[in-house]
Amino acid sequence: MTHHSIKEKIGQLFMIGFEGATLSKNDPVAVDIVKRNLGGVVLFDTLLAKKSATNNIISPAQVADLTSTLQDLAAGNLLIAVDQEGGKVARLKELHGFPATPDAETLGWTGDSWDTTRCSHQVAKMLSSLGINFNLAPVVDLNVYRKNPIIGAYKRSFSSDPDVVFENTAAWIKAHSREGILSCLKHFPGHGSSRNDSHLGFVDISTTWNEIELQPYRDFIAGGYKEAIMVGHLFNSRFDKSHPATLSYATLNGILRRQLGHKGVIVSDDMQMRAITDRYGLADSCCRAISAGVDLLIIGNNLCYDPHILEKAQAEILRALTDGKLTEERIEEAWSRIQHFKLLRKKKNDPK
Repeated sequence: MTHHSIKEKIGQLFMIGFEGATLSKNDPVAVDIVKRNLGGVVLFDTLLAKKSATNNIISPAQVADLTSTLQDLAAGNLLIAVDQEGGKVARLKELHGFPATPDAETLGWTGDSWDTTRCSHQVAKMLSSLGINFNLAPVVDLNVYRKNPIIGAYKRSFSSDPDVVFENTAAWIKAHSREGILSCLKHFPGHGSSRNDSHLGFVDISTTWNEIELQPYRDFIAGGYKEAIMVGHLFNSRFDKSHPATLSYATLNGILRRQLGHKGVIVSDDMQMRAITDRYGLADSCCRAISAGVDLLIIGNNLCYDPHILEKAQAEILRALTDGKLTEERIEEAWSRIQHFKLLRKKKNDPK
């Protein structure tokens, strides 16, 4: 059995964005994979921090070459993720030679989940051909406030009806599973009622959120779903009077783990969103999130860019362990869940 140091296990708890459409062994992300045991990467078509119109995604052939290089560095053990929901939230765009996919709202309105199955299969087959193994989708937020600036306005929700959401997301996940692509339900405990965008600042859903927004999660978990659930940077005083969901032990362990019974990975939304960074330092918030119950932390490195962010975060977590703010048991727990999650991908690709 391979022995992993605590530092190596910490590296597995991160998915990081990086700069560039090609990769050399001296690039920071390559060093992170080899030296710091980085768990995964997230691909983006643009780099907002540098106002660059291109980043990791130029063409299908280029993306396939990039992911192959990444996996060679990681001995095939890297999560390579992308946001490919369809509609406006699609990093793989027609502009760069990728097929378009309808948004969730359009699919939900058809009343026939076969359309969702067909579109999901198209997306998953494309991702598989590109070497991308983890889609940060589907959205299970209920479309309860149609003017919501980040869900309703972008048509990211299948419906305001939890049964319609469940039927379509189940079809989406099943089609992805057939192609060996991991999925991620988002944004727990529900972003559909919010009046604000967590990319831009603090989001309080205390007075708008309704318990029916938990229904898709409850249904999936009861049905045996063990893949990933993404937690949103959403404050709800009914769950925790001090912390947003990402940093809330009461929300993640009390509700998602104990009440709903989720046994899979808990993934953070991008830790560089202003809902977090306006109130907490990035390294500190990563420690808080792990302590609260997040297993896999996304640092998009897109809203702001730091090529050495993993090195800094890893050092901060090691300090938190020394200071007693985090325990090795918690790191081990998160690391173990991530390894099981990666095995799900391998099992899906097993022809047996």
